[in-house]
Amino acid sequence: MSATAAASALTTEAETTRRSQPLAQMWNGGSDFELRTISRPALGLGESLIRLTAATVCGSDRHTVSGRRSGACPSVLGHEGVGIVEETRGVVPVGTRVAFSVTSVCGECRNCRRGLSAKCTSVRKVGHESAETDWPLSGTYASHIHLPAGVAIVPVSDSLPDGVAATAGCAVATVMAMLQAAGDLTGRRVFVNGIGMLGLTAVGVARSRGAAEVIAADPHPHRRRLAEQAGAAKTVEPGTAVDDVDVALELSGAEAGVRSCLGSLGIGGTVVLAGSVTPGPEVSIDPEQMVRGWRTVTGVHNFEPHHLAEAVDFLAGDGAQLPWEDILAGPIPLADLPTEFAEPSRGLRTVVTP
Repeated sequence: MSATAAASALTTEAETTRRSQPLAQMWNGGSDFELRTISRPALGLGESLIRLTAATVCGSDRHTVSGRRSGACPSVLGHEGVGIVEETRGVVPVGTRVAFSVTSVCGECRNCRRGLSAKCTSVRKVGHESAETDWPLSGTYASHIHLPAGVAIVPVSDSLPDGVAATAGCAVATVMAMLQAAGDLTGRRVFVNGIGMLGLTAVGVARSRGAAEVIAADPHPHRRRLAEQAGAAKTVEPGTAVDDVDVALELSGAEAGVRSCLGSLGIGGTVVLAGSVTPGPEVSIDPEQMVRGWRTVTGVHNFEPHHLAEAVDFLAGDGAQLPWEDILAGPIPLADLPTEFAEPSRGLRTVVTP
């Protein structure tokens, strides 16, 4: 065999080994991460293996690593990502660039049948499952992710940057679910409390959908400036009185934030809560105020497949106007992920590349 042929054979062998052994950052609890190879899964009907091109670090993962919320351990964390279909027994062809949902659902239980698949009775979640189950390669902090048949997959245009596209699968799609619950925003006055990734997206989507005025509240001056760049007509510090709004979107999860949103509603107003995903103090509601004011309070957790498609469409359209240079930090390599959790980058999302 010639030297050239031998080198080619070695390259082919190395490529085959790389493809057969996905690499992941395994979270072992606390600040303990370990780069580990995971066996390439044998795909069942409807399943896909995605070669990830980017993931983004969601605040909920930071809470898990810091101990503020519980998480399966050991596991591959991460649930916002974008990548290329590398192998599939599903309907999306090999080579397609895709974003995907955070939930794997059965499609048959009562909740799935009535359009609440996010609350599927047998739901499993991307980036939340133990590596000691039959779904070890479930998170986006890896070179590949294995998607069961119950995970929604949406094609993504090549024109959409990786870091931007990755946010569709959690933050942006959740906002789409919130705004469905809020109803038509045309000509409405909207209050957004909490300007993280979801809150900033909510400001941008509300303006895109015809809100007459968007008011945003956050304790951090930098985030209030980002909200103004995204289209907020006014920004305030938490606790500042905001009155007579048609829609209030609560994304901080703080008791004071919930009370602020409830107190901001005008006649016929709606509060949509999405930030309260961990146990906290109870907040009282005056039933008479709700009844006489035709006011509504509802909650949203995760999203439906059509919200993911709406998220991708928004990002490819009006979402390009969001201040992405300030939103996204990185990219950092997968090997640097433990440092990112110990010393977070400045930005609402840090992009991780495998």
